[in-house]
Amino acid sequence: MTIYGKQVDKKWQKTWAENESTTFTKKSGKEKLYVLEMFSYPSGSKLHAGHWFNYGPTDSWARMKRMQGYNVFQPMGFDAFGLPAENFAIKTGIHPMDSTLKNIETMETQLKAMGAMFNWDHEVVTCDPDYYKWTQWLFLQLYKNNLAYRKNAPVNWCPSCNTVLANEQVVDGLCERCGTAVEKKDLTQWFFNITKYADELLEGLEGLDWPEKTKSMQKHWIGRSYGSSVTFDVKDMDLTFDVFTTRVDTLFGATYVVFAPENKLVDVLTTPENRAAVEAYQDAAKKQSDIDRQSLTREKTGVFTGSYAVNPINGREIPIWVGDYVLNTYGTGIVMAVPAHDERDFEFATKYQLPIERVIEGGDALPFCEYGPMVNSPGFDGLQGDDAKSQVTAWLEERKKGALKVNYRLRDWLVSRQRYWGAPIPIVYCDHCGEVAVEESDLPVRLPYDVAFTPDGKSPLAKSESFMNTTCPRCGGPATREADTLDTFVCSSWYYLRYVDNKNSDAPFDKAKVNEMLPVDKYVGGPEHAVMHLLYSRFITKALRDMGYLSFDEPFKSLTHQGLILGPDGQKMSKSKGNTISPDEYIDQYGADVFRMYLMFGFSYSDGGAWSDEGIRSMARFVDRVERNFHNVRDILQSSDHVDTIRSEEKELLYWNANAVKGVTEDAEKMQFNTAIARMMELTNALNKYIGLDQHHHGTLKQVTEDFIRLLAPFAPHFSEEIWSLFGHSTSIFDEPWPILDAQALVKDEVEIAIQVNGKIKERIMVSTSSTEDEIKTLSLAAPAILRETEGKTVAKVIVIKGRLVNIVAK
Repeated sequence: MTIYGKQVDKKWQKTWAENESTTFTKKSGKEKLYVLEMFSYPSGSKLHAGHWFNYGPTDSWARMKRMQGYNVFQPMGFDAFGLPAENFAIKTGIHPMDSTLKNIETMETQLKAMGAMFNWDHEVVTCDPDYYKWTQWLFLQLYKNNLAYRKNAPVNWCPSCNTVLANEQVVDGLCERCGTAVEKKDLTQWFFNITKYADELLEGLEGLDWPEKTKSMQKHWIGRSYGSSVTFDVKDMDLTFDVFTTRVDTLFGATYVVFAPENKLVDVLTTPENRAAVEAYQDAAKKQSDIDRQSLTREKTGVFTGSYAVNPINGREIPIWVGDYVLNTYGTGIVMAVPAHDERDFEFATKYQLPIERVIEGGDALPFCEYGPMVNSPGFDGLQGDDAKSQVTAWLEERKKGALKVNYRLRDWLVSRQRYWGAPIPIVYCDHCGEVAVEESDLPVRLPYDVAFTPDGKSPLAKSESFMNTTCPRCGGPATREADTLDTFVCSSWYYLRYVDNKNSDAPFDKAKVNEMLPVDKYVGGPEHAVMHLLYSRFITKALRDMGYLSFDEPFKSLTHQGLILGPDGQKMSKSKGNTISPDEYIDQYGADVFRMYLMFGFSYSDGGAWSDEGIRSMARFVDRVERNFHNVRDILQSSDHVDTIRSEEKELLYWNANAVKGVTEDAEKMQFNTAIARMMELTNALNKYIGLDQHHHGTLKQVTEDFIRLLAPFAPHFSEEIWSLFGHSTSIFDEPWPILDAQALVKDEVEIAIQVNGKIKERIMVSTSSTEDEIKTLSLAAPAILRETEGKTVAKVIVIKGRLVNIVAK
């Protein structure tokens, strides 16, 4: 009789629900463990194999930790606002609210069928007014503390999605959601002042148990660099500008300067005879992405403004150019060009026949971009490295032409979106009072249902008079609401806090409860969120801490990234390719446990890989074998074949049991699930071999079998509960303690060694671990197969590698 599959799944899911097994309660004497998977976006109607690869193995890890004595908190919810649901509505006419809630209902059913121990009574759904009320509250706290502000700025615009994008949402110049080329526009937008926390966001990475690659990505995105600010005068104008440089030691070699096309000073600096060319160049630059403009392989282009600057260190007049390889969002949007010692400047200068002058000694050819002694730099020749930079900067400071400077790549987080399906921004505009925050007591500002949200580049909410027309919270006069909605990353930047206290109607969370439960101890999700969600959540945590709402610094102590499950063709799954894998049909056939175990055994958790039907069939055969062993063990324990002494056969079985306890514990802890299951397969083989003996020590067999069920339980929860109950237990396997390692059992009395004759293995024998080298030689030479192999030959040498090998040289 098969004791795994969909019917067994349903039986135990019903039992867990009736016993409230997944309800989280405080348990005295148990250490809390907050385990969290990145919540899913209900844009599709069903979960796919990728969701399972995130949630199933993490649940197995959490179940193991529960058996190890932790009080596990593992909530689940849905990141429900966003463009996909709105675009689906535009295409089909189904309202985003309707399609989203229907998808959530379907996905809840699927997640429960997974058999995960999610704490559903702590569920959050970000499009629920009871949730986004507090997202709006968060916005107001940032606003009141000067961390949210509105300004006109050049922004990334996706002409397909008809909305602005944060810098982090532009990948290789394309919209990360739809792949359309991004354009630049000047718009008045809302920003969060994340740059205020740049240093802390950078330095806080050191103490986190995160993948090094993710930490490196955040470090690069924050992009802190130390250098100097240099002030240049403009010839024949009462005007100066500052340049940031990390190589002030090359200042004598600056032979021109380059402004970003968007820099506001360009219009002032451009002479009448050059204006047409400069404006045409500016228009062309607007169509280029920042990523494209920074590409090292792209040909550098520019145009002369007609004006000149004065190099402050030598008084030399140098031309002012405009070039799109300079970004207005980095430094001051201006670079001093030193073509002899910078590759981009060298390429530009060569193309436009601008002077190239060496001021750093070293290398046979230019550009030479390393450090070396200063040359052709009167008063500074011979200086190099930090000493050179320090003395040049000091010279500039004395003349008020420069200063030490720290610069960052990070820019403030652009949070307003010109779309419908998001949390309304709680701001109104009054002709008398200006920009006014909505009172907290008036939250939530509800998203109206009946809105024409066909995108035309303007905020859909602006078309709803009933929404837009309101009264000023300050003077009571007529006012209009902000028509933009918040970036959905704002919703997900704090959800891990709401889970703890999700039914609180008076506050986003109770401070004491959150401080007790946070930070998240283990966070699992995709690496694509490295410089978006993960960075934003760290910022929000630190901001709330500074406002007095939290007492911790980081949201996620330990982070694991799961890999990507590809289609059978090795390509990323997509409906258009027809290579998506739905879990449902496999669960119908094999049950949730076989599906879960295949995902954990068939792929490295951090790498993923291509789906294989043969792989899941192999896992089903393994589970069948485990079941047969279980039935055989029950028969043996009811028989009279018992032996009273512990023989070498029992010691061998106990060795493999200890090996499995050690290996599964260590590997599963590191989320190396494939090797953890391999250890259980080894124990299965050992059990199968022992079961085949004529006589058995019942106590040893029962102990090893029950340890095996405990080890298997997190990986196959329904199957293990069924076996455990059939083994005569009335309590849940997950209320059992995790097996304890018997380290002594790993020390063998005997060990198998291979015997070679002239380099080829001819026999294997068991020898005592206390045997001397001479005893091993005697036993090896007396083995029947070796006697046959050496008959008529002279044994010239016997080499013993203790515990492993004997090599006999016979002639």
